[in-house]
Amino acid sequence: MDIENKNIILESNINSYELLNRGKVRDLYNLGDNLLIVSSDRISAYDSVLPSGIFGKGEVLTKLSKFWFSLTEDIVENHFITEKITELYPDLEKDIDQLAGRSMVVKKAKPLPIECIVRGYITGSGWSEYKKQGTVCGLKLKEGLIESEKLDEPIFTPSTKAEQGEHDENISFEKCSEIVGDEIANKVKDLSIKIYSKARDYAESKGILIADTKFEFGLVDENKIILIDEVLTPDSSRFWPKSLYEAGRGQQSYDKQFVRDYLTSVGWDKKPPAPELPDEISKKTTEKYVEVLDLLTN
Repeated sequence: MDIENKNIILESNINSYELLNRGKVRDLYNLGDNLLIVSSDRISAYDSVLPSGIFGKGEVLTKLSKFWFSLTEDIVENHFITEKITELYPDLEKDIDQLAGRSMVVKKAKPLPIECIVRGYITGSGWSEYKKQGTVCGLKLKEGLIESEKLDEPIFTPSTKAEQGEHDENISFEKCSEIVGDEIANKVKDLSIKIYSKARDYAESKGILIADTKFEFGLVDENKIILIDEVLTPDSSRFWPKSLYEAGRGQQSYDKQFVRDYLTSVGWDKKPPAPELPDEISKKTTEKYVEVLDLLTN
């Protein structure tokens, strides 16, 4: 991958349009009928935004999301309109240094107040819970599973959508239904597992195992569900090299687990403010993000 923007961009500043939200990674602008999403080079861990940026990260997230939106549009419509932003909005040409490669125009949608998590392997917090209780997010699993083992079938484990600096909380499917209603809960569960399953099979053919991932959905035209935000990126998923996979232990990864492991190694208490990342860790993280993009998209 050739990175178009040679600078690390921690915040975009587009004066022509209203800034609606500056999230952990993305800046969202109001274009009237549509939205402009700008993926910065910010990186978050344990619900805190780190002061260091990761070179090229915003471009990787944008290109990967665009790729997956295209691959999964036969399952569910998504919010992507175009990455050729200046063709629709010529006045953004003056901001192209901030936007090149890292931005897209998308449809407006009403986001659902849940995050849709699908787990295909038992790892992370799911493994910790299973060891204690034999469950993952309250779902009873068969006995005798080992760390990083592939599950017989992917499982849907929704969570709340926390404000920045706060922690998402795993919730039961019943609680999910209370929040969004039975019909929508069942629909996003079905869609999430279908999208994950198609992406899992594709990625495995490219030498990558998708251990788990997070989707977000929104409503347009009152009650039509579409896929929004980012899709199957190293920020929202655990990607493992298939060639190095071995159940029974933790796995090497292409995602930001590399950053989490560093933060744990230095004894950070996971409370803001987060520490700076050394240049070596930032550089290796960029390499991992770019490698997974190149493997998946050739």
